[in-house]
Amino acid sequence: MKLELKVDHQNPIPLHLQVEQLLRELIELPEFKNGAFLPREVELAKKLGVSRNTIRQAANKLHNEGLIVRKKGVGTKVAGKNITTNLSEWHSFTQEMSSKGIPFKNLKINVEWVKVKEAIATFFDIKPDTKILKLSRLKGDAEPLVYFESYFHPRIGLTGEEDFQRSLYDILEKDYHTIPSVSREKIKAGTAGNFSGILQIDKTEPILIRERFVSDPGDRPIEYNIGYYRNDKFTYSIEIKR
Repeated sequence: MKLELKVDHQNPIPLHLQVEQLLRELIELPEFKNGAFLPREVELAKKLGVSRNTIRQAANKLHNEGLIVRKKGVGTKVAGKNITTNLSEWHSFTQEMSSKGIPFKNLKINVEWVKVKEAIATFFDIKPDTKILKLSRLKGDAEPLVYFESYFHPRIGLTGEEDFQRSLYDILEKDYHTIPSVSREKIKAGTAGNFSGILQIDKTEPILIRERFVSDPGDRPIEYNIGYYRNDKFTYSIEIKR
């Protein structure tokens, strides 16, 4: 099946959303699923009669969802399937640890308003440099276990005055009627680097880096969360049934 590469410049739907839908259809074609490189930004921009920024904005959305991978100077390919967990299968860290009877506490909490980074702005579909709430939490018991950074969509209405000793999702659901329903995740290995001090490990120690793109039942973005887990204290396991 051949996909016609075009957008409707007279359509009230924004061009970047039209391009995003086009890219979603493109990556479903067998040739790209089997490893062929997607057309380059400049080629698509000329073909569709749009700016490269429009192509990049649409591609960033797919990249943030883990649907495509980019290699600088090489090209863009369809990614392998990412883990998507439903609410019945995942909880906030507080709920998860409590259900397992594992003792922990918030060792540090920091709340601040920051200018949104480009990748998060794309996921939230808001203007770059918009100020959003950032919540940083260091969790553990006698020693740190994980350091989280959470960023929240302004639509929720968080003020920064909330009691973040409570479960985060308990606050969202009960106080703001915002239900986290789907978490699209990216998981990779890394080294502690700049987070070595707060995690109390050496800079060269391996850590697990886990990104969550959390949406409500209507698939509207709620939270971008990134966690840095100590490798010696945390194992992420996945059960797959056939």
